[in-house]
Amino acid sequence: MPSLSLPTLRCRAQSNLNEHPLQSLALSLLRGLAALEVAAGHLRSEIYPGLRSLADPTFAYQVFAFVTGFAHQAVIVFFLISGWLVGGSLLNRLHHPRALANYAIDRVTRLWTVLLPTLVLILLIGMAIGEAHPGQVDASPANNYSALSFIGNLLGLQTILVPNFGGNYALWSLTYETWYYVQFPLLALALFGHGRWRRAGCAAAFVLLVFALPGMISTYFILWLLGAAFSRIELHCGNAMRATLLLLTAILFSYYRLTGSNNELVPESFWQDLICSIPLLLLLASLHQPVDTRSPRFARLSAVANFFSEFSFTLYVIHLPLIFLLLHLGAEHLGRGQLDPHVTLDYLWYGAILLALVAIAYVFYLLFERNTFRIRRALKNWLLAPPAKRPVVTVLSPD
Repeated sequence: MPSLSLPTLRCRAQSNLNEHPLQSLALSLLRGLAALEVAAGHLRSEIYPGLRSLADPTFAYQVFAFVTGFAHQAVIVFFLISGWLVGGSLLNRLHHPRALANYAIDRVTRLWTVLLPTLVLILLIGMAIGEAHPGQVDASPANNYSALSFIGNLLGLQTILVPNFGGNYALWSLTYETWYYVQFPLLALALFGHGRWRRAGCAAAFVLLVFALPGMISTYFILWLLGAAFSRIELHCGNAMRATLLLLTAILFSYYRLTGSNNELVPESFWQDLICSIPLLLLLASLHQPVDTRSPRFARLSAVANFFSEFSFTLYVIHLPLIFLLLHLGAEHLGRGQLDPHVTLDYLWYGAILLALVAIAYVFYLLFERNTFRIRRALKNWLLAPPAKRPVVTVLSPD
């Protein structure tokens, strides 16, 4: 009889980034699906009545509400993937020359290349629907379009000091992401940096941030750190174990979708999200087996996953202002801003609107997010290149 091999864990010296095609495919697929789920969930909640508000909802609407109700879990997936990719990348190059300068430029360009034009778009939509009042500086919650709110949202201060700009409540998670980008290098340098005083200073700054920031930001940083940690772990197991982890992840996500806390991030939701994260991260850590990347099936799936993954950030940040605009136009020109869960044709309208959101987000991506690496490279050439090698830009020439 063949001997049964038990699953084993192996910690790598370098994080797994783009080394295993199947793992990269899974990360891209998860990121794309998470953005679609958030957009689909918010669209459903904005243009359909809440499930609990209906006295006798149809079975079809109950299934529809369930399938489009994983926005909370989708954000947790974003945190895990961000920790895996961003944290893992910094760990790999922590002791390289100018590692922190490169890291800072990478993070700022990743956020602002998309966020800056998004905030401008939100302002334009707010003006179009009559809600924005340009020029006001007051950053009270009653003024979502203030100049201070605009700047605060760029700096990751929404929900801390300023409101979400233009009422785009999806931006709350960028507060968490922004501060994770700050906390992680401080923690990494405190643990693995060189120099006693430098490590002590980074540790003190990290502890100060933990106490200064809202409690749930630092609490959910644990999940982000798990993503970074698992980027260095390989789980060696068979396909049966992988299938079990996939099934367990789906069951846990579905169970807590139905019974757990799925609105704001609170201590109760943290424990359920931690439980869901472990099997998902183990599954990702197990996807290092060789795969034929030239097979038509793999190529097709990779193309779809990469397509949606590439503009997932853009879709995440602009879908709500677009929904607000569509609701305004529907109320003004069609006499209705809501769909009826008892009308079959309205589900087709929902699908058409969701498709329109995706299409507009893709065009927005082509205009802005796709240029992230070009902008990043230009900034690094300007700020980090030695003076003798910096590109010379002639503004006025005597010739």
